Parts: sequence; structure tokens; C-alpha cells
Amino acid sequence: MAAGTTDDPYLLTAEDVEDAPVRPFAILKRIGPGLVTASAVVGTGELIATPVLGAENGYLLLWLVILSCVIKIVVQNELGRYAIGTGETGVEALNRLPGPRLRVSWVLWLWLCMYTTTLMTQSTMLAGIAEVMNRVFPSISILVWIWTLTIGTIVLLVVGRYGFIEKISISLVVCFTFVTVGAAFVLMLRPEYFSWGRLSEGFSFHLPQGGLATAAAVFGITGVGSADLINYPYWCIEKGYARYAGPRDETPAWLRRARGWIRVMGADVIFAAGVYTFATGAFYLLGAGILHGLGVLPEGTEMVRTLSNIYTETLGGWSNYLFLGGAIAVLYSSLFAGTAAAARGYADFVRVLGGYDRHDAAARFRYIRIFSAVLLLIPVLYYILLREPVLMVKIGGIAQALMLPIIGAATLYLRYVHLPRRILPRGWITLALWVTTALTAVMMGYSLLRQLG
Repeated sequence: MAAGTTDDPYLLTAEDVEDAPVRPFAILKRIGPGLVTASAVVGTGELIATPVLGAENGYLLLWLVILSCVIKIVVQNELGRYAIGTGETGVEALNRLPGPRLRVSWVLWLWLCMYTTTLMTQSTMLAGIAEVMNRVFPSISILVWIWTLTIGTIVLLVVGRYGFIEKISISLVVCFTFVTVGAAFVLMLRPEYFSWGRLSEGFSFHLPQGGLATAAAVFGITGVGSADLINYPYWCIEKGYARYAGPRDETPAWLRRARGWIRVMGADVIFAAGVYTFATGAFYLLGAGILHGLGVLPEGTEMVRTLSNIYTETLGGWSNYLFLGGAIAVLYSSLFAGTAAAARGYADFVRVLGGYDRHDAAARFRYIRIFSAVLLLIPVLYYILLREPVLMVKIGGIAQALMLPIIGAATLYLRYVHLPRRILPRGWITLALWVTTALTAVMMGYSLLRQLG
């Protein structure tokens, strides 16, 4: 790393520039933002909503799960490109969109509503971890565990910055993902739950006949959801990609650095997508094979107990504790990384409202600490009022899904109007961005028509 003159990753200076690595192994050593995003992704969507979709529909909607993971990669990549090329955050980018304004863009107000709704998924994470802890230590109630987790996580987030968050997030999710993929392979040896014929049906196009709300939620929450897409530029900036490219001065040196770090960011996106696509596919297969085969659906306070069948029915009864430990890891990684990212978005929203100057690093991180607490207390309130984890995941997922076409359209607008001309994506990437935006609009339009019909 270059000898930087500031600890503020949002401040671009000529002293902090660095050429991007070009060798594959060296590039892999510099990835990270996508894996932080993946740690937030492999949580309620994969552990809860995806197996529920499989339990409701069997293997028939495997295509939807894979499509959900793959299709949004191009939007994530282009928002990362924009962050490196301009140094702007996700909230700053959305604030550039044309249309009505009430202090800030109308899109930011929609984003705020979506994000506040998706805090229901944070509530589900808290409830899931607390349910596991209650099963291990039944003398301590679920609500007490929720408060203990909330206070402990607030402390961790208040003291931690990007490097700390990256290490915690990645380490929590890796082991559980590998074990779950292994359980999916074991599933293939159980003919009562799996056959290649049933698997092939999952790759033929079937529209959801039942569980449409779950299908829309899964499309919104698996892979990178709307919240994750807007969060990704923050992690790219805090990792240093934009700062290493340096202030945009249109010189050949800046162009070389910007293109180099965009390549690193692209590798980061693809590597992370491979991780969460395998994990999501494994969770869906286990839900479709085990839960659908048993005829059970995870509901209410028995959510984790029911979900544990996806391990115990494939690996044996001994794996119940493995599942419980893994569930804590994957849910807590999502809670931790998701709250850290959300706090940055909310703090940035305060800034664009005029709350503090862009380069007031102390004020930015002060607001991040404040929202790290607030955004964990709101999910506790959701839990106290609703206490329906699966329902809350569906509501949060649908809110993210409805925002996807808007984020796709916003990314197209930024590409054509505000992205520096010299780092525009190749033609096939632009085409893929158009196709992605159109497909998400069709998917969400279909879901709404079915709900209203």
C-alpha cells in the first residue's frame, strides 16, 4: 500500500495512489469487498428464505434461485466501477438521479423506505441466533439472548472499521458454507429425497404456482439484494480501490490506475458470486429435497428446529449441533456485515441532507457509530411486535425485490450521464446491464400482478 497521508478512505489524494496488481494471485490477495457483501448475503436469504422456497415448490424453482444470484452481478460490477471512477458512494450516486426532490432525490426516499423495511431481516437474524442459543441454554429466554446479542454487536461495530469487519465477516461464513455444500452432495446419495430427473425439472422454466411471496422475496434477497448493491460501493471505497486510483484528473496515469482497480474489483465480484451461488444452490437443494420430501415448512419459533432437518436428514443426528453452530455463524455474519453496511448508508444519507461536510471523517464515523446502535435496536422492536421470522424475511425480501428495477435503471443512468467516458464498460457489459434491468422489471411486475389478481 502506498504511504497514505490520511485515514479517511473517502478522501482521494495524489499521495495515496497505487498501481493495481496484474498477476492473478496478487489480484486475489486484494479482493475483499465482495466477500464482505457475500457474508451479508449468505444469511436470511440462503438459510431461511431459500430452503422455504424449496420446501414449498420442490426442485421446480431452482432456475429462479440461480438466476437471482447471477443476474445482479452486472449491476454490482457497474456500481463498483462508478465508485472507483468517481469516488462517490452508493447514496451519492442515487442522489444524482433526475426527478422530484425533497432536499434529496425521490429515489433516496424510496431507498430509505426499502432499507427500513429490510431491517425485518435483521430481526430474523437476531431471532434465529437467539433461538439457537435458547436451545443450548434453555434457562435463558430468547428475548434475553436477543438483547445480549444486540448490545454485544453494537460494541463490536462501534470499535471496528473495514479491516476488522472484513476479517470477522469472512471467517464466520466460510466453514458453514463448505459444510452446507457438502451436505448437498450427500443429499444426492439419498434416492428418497433426490433424483437427477427431479433436479433437471428445476432447470426447466416453471412460474411459481404456490409460495409467490416467498419466490419474490428470494429473488430480492438471494444473491446481492437491493441493499447489498447500494452497500457495495462503500466497501470498495473503504478497501481503498478509489483512493488507490486517485483523484480523477483524466491523465494517462489516472486512467491506467482506474482501469487496473476496476479489474481487481471485477475479480472481487466474480469470486464472491461463485461463493454465494454455490451456497444458495446448496441451501435450495436441501430445502427442496429434505423439507419438501418431509412435507414440513419452517414457521414461527420452530424455524431453526425445522431447518435443522436439512443437516440431520443428510449427515445424521450428530450434525444437529453442527447445524446450530453453523446457523449462528451464518446468521451472525449477515447481522454483523449487514448492520455495518446499513450504518454507512444511513450516515451518508444524513450527510447529503446537509448534516455534515463530505470530508469530515470524524462526523461520518460518529454517525456510523450512532446508526450501528439504532439499526440494531429497530429489529428488536420488530421482533417484539411480530415474532414471525419467516414472514419478516419475506416482507424484507419483497421490499428489496421491488427496488431492484429502480437500481438497475439508476445504474444505466449513471453509466450514460455521469460515469467518466474513458472507463466506460465494454458493449457486452452495457447490453447485460440493459437485459438485467428489463428482467428484474418483468419479474417484479409479474409478482405484483399475481398478488393483485
